[in-house]
Amino acid sequence: MYSTQNILLFGLLSILLAPIAGGLITGLDRKLTARFQSRTGPPLMQPFYDVAKLWGKERTTTNVWIAFSAWVYVTASATTVFLFFIQSDLLLILFVQAVGAVFLCIGAFAVPSPFSQIGAQRELLQIFTYEPLLTLVVISMAAVTGSFKISDVLAYDSPLLLELPLMFIVLGYALAIKLRKSPFDISASAHAHQELVRGVYTEYSGRYLALTEIAHWYEVVFVLGLCALFWTTNWMILVPLLIVTYLVEIIVDNGAARMTWRWMLPTVWFTGLGLSLVNLTWIYLG
Repeated sequence: MYSTQNILLFGLLSILLAPIAGGLITGLDRKLTARFQSRTGPPLMQPFYDVAKLWGKERTTTNVWIAFSAWVYVTASATTVFLFFIQSDLLLILFVQAVGAVFLCIGAFAVPSPFSQIGAQRELLQIFTYEPLLTLVVISMAAVTGSFKISDVLAYDSPLLLELPLMFIVLGYALAIKLRKSPFDISASAHAHQELVRGVYTEYSGRYLALTEIAHWYEVVFVLGLCALFWTTNWMILVPLLIVTYLVEIIVDNGAARMTWRWMLPTVWFTGLGLSLVNLTWIYLG
C-alpha cells in the first residue's frame, strides 16, 4: 500500500503531468483523424502551440462570467484528476467534474449570442445524457468491490471488466459524449471537421479559450483513468485496453455523422440503462 505522502505526491504530480499527457493524446487524436480523412494533419505538438498562441492574445471578454466560468471549469477539471490520483471517492469525483461542466454552460449562457446560447443548451442535454451513465458505472463498481473509494477498487483482486463487461460498453457511450465525438458532438466538435462556429465555445476567446482546452486535456486523462479501473491487475493488458478503447472512439467519430439530441437522449438512455440493468442483475443473482 502507498503511504499518504506518496498518494498526495501522485496527486500533485497529476496536476502538472495530466495536461501534458492530455495534450499529447489530443495531438495524436488529431493526427489519426487526419489520416482517416486522407490528410497529413497537424504536428503532434499542435495542441500546445494553439494554447500558447491563445494564451498570448489580449484578454478581452464580452462578459465577466466568461472569464469566471473558464477558470472554474479548468479548476474543477484539475481537481477531478487530483482526487482521482489520490484515490478518493468516485461519487465525489463525479460531482466535481459535473460542476466544471455546468460552469462551462453558464459562461456560454451569459452572453446574448444565439450560437453560444444554443451550444450551451445542447451541452446541458449532453450532461443530462452521460451523467446518469457515469453514475451507474460507479455504482456497479461499488456493487462489486463494496466501496466507492478508488483505493478499494485498486485493491480488488480480479479485473472488473470480467464482471462488468456491459458496464464498460456503457462507459464507452458516456466517454463518446464527454469527449464530444460523433455522433454525439451536438454542442461543439472537438475537431474542425464539423463546423466553423463552435457552439458552447463560441464566445470563449484568447486566454479563456486556452483554459477550456487545458480543461479538456484534464478530462481526457480522467476518462481514460475511469477505463483503467476496469483492469488494474495487469499493466500488460491495461495499456492495450486503453489504446483500443480510445482508437474505437476515434474510428466511430470519423465514421459517424452528427445526430440530433432527440436521437441521442433516448438512444443512449435506452441502450445504456438496458445494459446496466442486465449487468447489475447478473451481479446480484450471481
